[in-house]
Amino acid sequence: MIQFFAPDIENDGLLPEEESAHCVRVLRHKSGDRIHVTDGKGKRFLCEIDEADARHTRVRIISDEILLPHWGCRITLAVAPTKNSDRMEWLFEKAVEIGVDEIVLLRCEHSERKNVNLQRLRRILVSAMKQSLKTTLPVVKDMITLKDFVACCNTERKYFGYCDPSLPKRIFASVCRPSADTTVMIGPEGDFSPVEVKSSLEAGFIPVSFGESRLRTETAALFALGIVHTVNQISQTREPHCKKQE
Repeated sequence: MIQFFAPDIENDGLLPEEESAHCVRVLRHKSGDRIHVTDGKGKRFLCEIDEADARHTRVRIISDEILLPHWGCRITLAVAPTKNSDRMEWLFEKAVEIGVDEIVLLRCEHSERKNVNLQRLRRILVSAMKQSLKTTLPVVKDMITLKDFVACCNTERKYFGYCDPSLPKRIFASVCRPSADTTVMIGPEGDFSPVEVKSSLEAGFIPVSFGESRLRTETAALFALGIVHTVNQISQTREPHCKKQE
């Protein structure tokens, strides 16, 4: 299945210009062809092309279905952008493929990168959503200081990865809970500063470890997402069995 993205499909019945060009020029679709379109808000539509135009393809909705995220909780990844922009773009792509609801870009004391191309990152999110056949486009927020972020974060379960051995930490897989809205903070190459660690602890964030290996920022972020999804998948597969035993 190939999926197109049109956030206003229900209102105007049009594919955006970039999607229209891909549909008509690259894939050679023509009037009468049927295609799948998502609005990025949880719906996928089966549409028939009424007017194939490389700039403004017009479609008619035949049917729709709601396909909400399957992981059973809201997952927020707060991460300090890496110095190498390619690694951050790779992280965004893979995070969407695995499954994430929101990505927050942190500006930390030790951050190597203070600015990002938010428009480019959003395009990567759209591409990854389409490729992985998801129908909900993750929210990405522009740079915010760690201090401001922890002050406004009210997620049920809040964690931050930290390397300094002087701070007692728990293995993330052992404290991550299923079906709970979860936020994980990952610091920059130079890790969080002592002041930022203090602010995080005071805001209720739990310091965690991802194992014995020292991981790059983007690796730690994906590892954390994988744990959240694994914990939820195990819980979901056990639930029917538990109910049967009762």
